[in-house]
Amino acid sequence: MAPRNPPTAAATPHAPDSPRSSLSPPPSGVQGDLELELLGLANALYNLGTTVINDSTKEKDKPGGGKQVGLRVNDVISQLSTIDEMAQHTQTMIPIQVLTDIDNARNPMQLTRDRLERAATENQFMNGKIAAIDSYRKHLDEALVQSFPELGPYLQISTMPETPGP
Repeated sequence: MAPRNPPTAAATPHAPDSPRSSLSPPPSGVQGDLELELLGLANALYNLGTTVINDSTKEKDKPGGGKQVGLRVNDVISQLSTIDEMAQHTQTMIPIQVLTDIDNARNPMQLTRDRLERAATENQFMNGKIAAIDSYRKHLDEALVQSFPELGPYLQISTMPETPGP
């Protein structure tokens, strides 16, 4: 196995909820390109937000301090246009529930964690049910063999001691 290249300073910034660390490269191909464009859109939106805040507070009294909001809006529009163009070549389907949760300002990572915890809990509950039914079946088989020894060969008795034959 070949050693991985050491991370470079050009690594993408790490979002706190990102499943990928900042040191791992984006996937190759269209998905990787789309991920990089989405990261660029997030940065453009952040820059637009900070520019709007700065223009509406500190810099509003500066004479001749040309507002940068228009340039930032153009950056966002450019990013959205590029992503829309790339979307025409992407076949990945996103479940509508994920989009609804994002629209409702719910964190996808938190939702994933909640669903995994729920699945683990339900799995444990089902394993408990299976163990209980298996235990009941073994006890029933043992009781049937004691009452009706001729049924012994037809029952699945795995932990029952062998009974001596006639």
